[in-house]
Amino acid sequence: MKKNLLTILLLFSCITFGLAQSRVITGKVTDQKDGSPLPGVSVTVKGAQGTGTQTGPNGTFSLTVSATAKVLVFKFLGFKEIEASISNKPLNVQLESDSKQLSEVVVVGYGTQSKRSLTGSVSQVKGADIANIPVPSLESAIQGRTPGVYIQAQNGKLGQGIQVRVRGASSVSAGSQPLYVVDGLPITVDDFSTNGASTNPLVDLNQNDIESIEILKDASAAAIYGSRASNGVVLVTTKKGKAGKTNISYNQYYGFSKPTHEREFMNAQQYVAYMREAAENGGVSSASIEARLKRYSAGNDDYKTYKVNTNWFDEIVQHAPVQNYNLVFSGGNDKTKFYMSGTYNNQKGYLLNNSINQYSFRTNIENQATSWLTVGANLSISRTRNNRLDNDNAFSTPMQIVALAPITPAIDPRTGLVSGALDPTTGEPNTNYPTYFNPILNAIDGYYKTTDYRNLGNVFAQVKLLPFLNFRSEVGVDILNSGEDTYTGSLTVRNTSTPNGTGFSSSVSSVNFNTNNFLQFTKDIDKSHIDAVGGMTYQRQQNDLNQLQGTQFPSDAYKKLTSSANIISGSSTTSAYSLLSYFSRVNYKYDERYLLSLSGRVDGSSRFGDNHRYGFFPAGSVGWVVSEESFMKKQQLVSELKLRASYGLTGNSEIGNFPARGLFSAFGYAGVAGARPTQLPNPDLKWETTAQADLGLDIGFFEGRLAGTFDVYQKKTRDLLLNVQVPGTSGYTTITQNLGKLQNRGFELQIDSKNLVGVVKWSTSVNLSINRNKITDLKGQVITGSGDAVNRAVEGQPLGVFFAPEFAGADPANGDALYYKNTDMGNGQRDRTKTNDYNQATPVKIGDPNPKYIAGLNNSVAFKGFDFSFLLQAVQGNNIYNGAGQYMSSSGSNGYDNQTIDQLNSWKKPGDITNVPQARLFGGNGISPSSRYIEDGSYVRLKNIIIGYNFPKEILTKIKLQSLRIYAQATNLATWTKYKGWDPELNSDAFSGNITQGYDFYAAPQAKTITFGINVGF
Repeated sequence: MKKNLLTILLLFSCITFGLAQSRVITGKVTDQKDGSPLPGVSVTVKGAQGTGTQTGPNGTFSLTVSATAKVLVFKFLGFKEIEASISNKPLNVQLESDSKQLSEVVVVGYGTQSKRSLTGSVSQVKGADIANIPVPSLESAIQGRTPGVYIQAQNGKLGQGIQVRVRGASSVSAGSQPLYVVDGLPITVDDFSTNGASTNPLVDLNQNDIESIEILKDASAAAIYGSRASNGVVLVTTKKGKAGKTNISYNQYYGFSKPTHEREFMNAQQYVAYMREAAENGGVSSASIEARLKRYSAGNDDYKTYKVNTNWFDEIVQHAPVQNYNLVFSGGNDKTKFYMSGTYNNQKGYLLNNSINQYSFRTNIENQATSWLTVGANLSISRTRNNRLDNDNAFSTPMQIVALAPITPAIDPRTGLVSGALDPTTGEPNTNYPTYFNPILNAIDGYYKTTDYRNLGNVFAQVKLLPFLNFRSEVGVDILNSGEDTYTGSLTVRNTSTPNGTGFSSSVSSVNFNTNNFLQFTKDIDKSHIDAVGGMTYQRQQNDLNQLQGTQFPSDAYKKLTSSANIISGSSTTSAYSLLSYFSRVNYKYDERYLLSLSGRVDGSSRFGDNHRYGFFPAGSVGWVVSEESFMKKQQLVSELKLRASYGLTGNSEIGNFPARGLFSAFGYAGVAGARPTQLPNPDLKWETTAQADLGLDIGFFEGRLAGTFDVYQKKTRDLLLNVQVPGTSGYTTITQNLGKLQNRGFELQIDSKNLVGVVKWSTSVNLSINRNKITDLKGQVITGSGDAVNRAVEGQPLGVFFAPEFAGADPANGDALYYKNTDMGNGQRDRTKTNDYNQATPVKIGDPNPKYIAGLNNSVAFKGFDFSFLLQAVQGNNIYNGAGQYMSSSGSNGYDNQTIDQLNSWKKPGDITNVPQARLFGGNGISPSSRYIEDGSYVRLKNIIIGYNFPKEILTKIKLQSLRIYAQATNLATWTKYKGWDPELNSDAFSGNITQGYDFYAAPQAKTITFGINVGF
């Protein structure tokens, strides 16, 4: 008994002694810059291995240390290491950021990486840089802010499609847009428009909710997305809550828009004189032309005195207010963090009847359920109504109003109604007045509404299996319900040829399901750091489409199809595809200097043939952080220096869902149903494959005050997906095959400088990109662009080059339009003699829509609460083909369209030297496609300019606010260009495809928008 008692006393003494020899140290670690808590900071006892912890979500820590411990060491990536002496009081430590560490964290596929460890080519745009910019979608907001990304809006209509090219076009006929991934979910970007002009599904995303946008450009960064990564990958990360008190912010702006430019057309006096001259030269009698002018003058002689002088472009421009309201709640604690936002956006376009009205709500929540389980959800819902316009090739689109004669009054004095509404002699809609159909009638007696309801989000769970191993499972869905409702009434009969109105309704339900399941491994072993991820993903998208069209309504008071007397068409279709993938990536870092990354993805797609259902897309990259070498430590000039190299394969699967399959179509004959074959099968059809090599350099000087990133790359795409003609005797016309090659070579640079860092802060960022595109193999084919465009895909040439006869001006002797024959003489020379016979002129390359380089310059200055910044965007060396020139700039040779002012320089008499042929009404003098309508499309644009003021803390304390900022902002404020058209940033929305680029056909100019806003934090 005594022995047991002695043992217990001895054990108790040891425990008491041990407790006396240890103590618990608590504290909090914050960012010296703004006082925000820093989670994940390493806290260790100096000189004691194995004794340490990390700060929690709110920056706090608790660590048991021995009684002899004197100093704690705090380490965190991107911040300077600090030591703090242990005392009896809680340790509150502030860490100072370290510019030498390239500490920014960027999002990559299925994870994040520090810029210091990055070996791929990734560009980042921060959400703060694009918040509150009054543009319809995020692509416009990032325009000019990053190298290697060419962004071009189709026109100034709201909600229209936007072309994005990452390091050039990598396909001739397959999809050319990048893959968009929002919070790990690949989203739907299909165009469901039915009027020939594409819409932009990204309009449904609220850019104020965006934390960052990463653009994966090279194969090393993008190959983990495999078969969909050849056109680049855009990763969008939305904002999350942070531990701490609940923050409330309210953001609002209001402003207005107007067109960036107007073309100058002939006034009434010029038009009358010119048409008389053109009629005389074209052999049209004086009586005939006078009768026509009288008709266009509303049946009176006002045209003789030029009493009416209508600027028709002004008639389609409306007051265009812009307003946006955004309310955000965010915060949380150690367990749960949340972010909630609601946004209302209402924007009128400057074109008559064009507007967007949008509501959106987002909630992101994350909960630390246990020490080993984290769950969360990122969810958004939106409703977007777009009052749209017809495509550029329709008489009813507003921009075609410029064809009307300036002698025509906007209001017909005979009826008191809009010109063209009613014929005063019959009381019916007018069919021969004014010159053409008046698009204003569409705005009066018609509408075209597209309404999208979108639910986008995912839920996730992350399990900590081991200290260095996590398992994450994500399930996401993108549900888009889009409906189109159109009606054109009796006043539009001249355009529709339907006397009593026509209506159209369509509905699309697109469900895009995605699940990701993967392991994440992170381990430090001595000087080595290993970061690996591997797993699988499955995606299935199904689109269900219903359409119905009817005509003959009782009156314009009835606009829904239930009132239609004649249902003329109806259809219902379903289309779906699925993708099953396995992926992995390993990043290895040794001694903070030597970097290696290997990735691979296997994709299996339902879109391709049985013999090539699966494809493998590997990539690898290496990096050397030279600045960490011992021989670099003695110098002070270069603070950062990293070399990168990568190579890998990516794919393109953006084609229809069934091109590899033999298809049948149903039909009916004499009331009997049947089916017939309509497509040949191709079991060998597979992905387009792009092999990309990249060499990069990241360098910083003067402790990060000056930094630069440089990349050179080469992309070679093979197995192009093309429709190849087959003999007509087979009963088919084409079959989809893998045929052809193209390449892109380029150079990118970005230079960032902190010019001043004191009381006055001044920073500058410059980026420049050069890309050279060339088709290297089409097996002798020449593929034309869509519609009447003169773009071509030709071996040895860039994609989309313009091919047409070369215009040689007006014949000084008689005013005929002349062309160079350009016949191949067989010795490398071409016959440069001139001819007035258009058919004798050989089509040659007359221009290139691809720019030689694109650039951006962003400049920011801040001083005592005031801030000022501007963004310049430049596109240089590209050509634009004015497809509408054959009507509006045609020497009066193609009808009674009003002409651009430059046509006054037409040939008048023998000896005149001019590029404008003689005016000949209906003479066809120089109106055929040729280099006459090619122009330089280069431009420099003041894309964004903003000036703001942040109220000081002493004022905010008195009014009990966290922050208060007011600002004024302008978008597209000024444009410098030689292009004579409305806008050099365009591509007519009626002519789509990768080949048809830089084609202007009554494309509306971009909007110039000025807004005034306020940001309030509570």
